[in-house]
Amino acid sequence: MKIILASTSKYRAQLVEKLGLAFECIKPLVDEEIIKSILISENASPLEMAETLSKQKGTSLQSIYPNDIIISGDQLVNFHGKIIGKPGSKEKAYEQLKLMNNNTHELVTATTLIFDGKVLHNNNITKMKMKNLTDAEIRAYVELDSPIDCAGSIKIESYGISLFEKVDSTDFSAIQGLPLIWISNTIKGLGYELFKK
Repeated sequence: MKIILASTSKYRAQLVEKLGLAFECIKPLVDEEIIKSILISENASPLEMAETLSKQKGTSLQSIYPNDIIISGDQLVNFHGKIIGKPGSKEKAYEQLKLMNNNTHELVTATTLIFDGKVLHNNNITKMKMKNLTDAEIRAYVELDSPIDCAGSIKIESYGISLFEKVDSTDFSAIQGLPLIWISNTIKGLGYELFKK
């Protein structure tokens, strides 16, 4: 039995490494953009979008790895009902951070764990209050961290932590992309020995 991380994200891989377990990174067999456009047309909530994407990423590998543990996830920012994903450019990152400046948003981290036909799921909602930053501070942060591949333009594991006045979370690792407490509890509950390389 192996652990498969259904992701090519270096951030998620770095998180799973903290579990002290051997694992493989495999690209999920889904077209995220098509799924997103369908969900947007159906007026899906931010939570529904993250949850659906997380589950579909994991289940796309289920038939290939039927005897292994598959971990998948998705993350986005819910800003008063508006879905904010990865910016893709520094200018878009600036615009996202300017929008959320001096305000509270929710970081939605959806995680799916599949094993032996079971699809287990966890939604972690983190409330995050941004400081009141100047335009110069926002632009300087974007140049420093280049968070173009991070949901909401926030690279929390780097300089992004300084953007916040307050973070309310039950599992800090979820902010970085995967809730390691839930994952390790679930894996152990399935009979998998922890710290096994």
